[in-house]
Amino acid sequence: MSPLVQLAAEEAENPLIPPIPELVIGLIAFVIVFGFLAKKLLPNINKVLDERREAIEGGIEKAEAAQTEAQSVLEQYKAQLAEARHEAARLRQEAQEQGATLIAEMRAEGQRQREEIVAAGHTQIEADRKAASQALRQDVGKLATDLAGKLVGESLEDHARQSRVIDRFLDELEEKAEAAR
Repeated sequence: MSPLVQLAAEEAENPLIPPIPELVIGLIAFVIVFGFLAKKLLPNINKVLDERREAIEGGIEKAEAAQTEAQSVLEQYKAQLAEARHEAARLRQEAQEQGATLIAEMRAEGQRQREEIVAAGHTQIEADRKAASQALRQDVGKLATDLAGKLVGESLEDHARQSRVIDRFLDELEEKAEAAR
């Protein structure tokens, strides 16, 4: 074989360039596989991707809605808490006012009762003083009459006269005691 034919044969058998019939068969097989994948597999893949995208977007929307609702509930709880604090402060203020009113009423009642007791005590003391004074007058009069009867030597039993003399004597003593004060 001549070197030229050999070169031409070597060039024809270049491993990097496939033979034309194999290239055509490979291209037809590629188109068939690609067509099959495009008709059957690609719509399913697109459908799954769309479903995932919708699920993700729906999840995001649901999360945003849940967050908005949670924020709304939080605002309501804060408002209720503020209202409860205000109500508690109002009730505490009312209780303090009622307590102060009750204390003032109790003090006034205690003062009134104390004054009644003091007045009753003064009345009782005055009544006891008069009774003691009357009893003392009688005892002093009796002793004075007995003593005067012993000095004079006769009985001074005239009761009306005794009473006048004793009363006059005791009145003079009281006047002298008041004048001395």
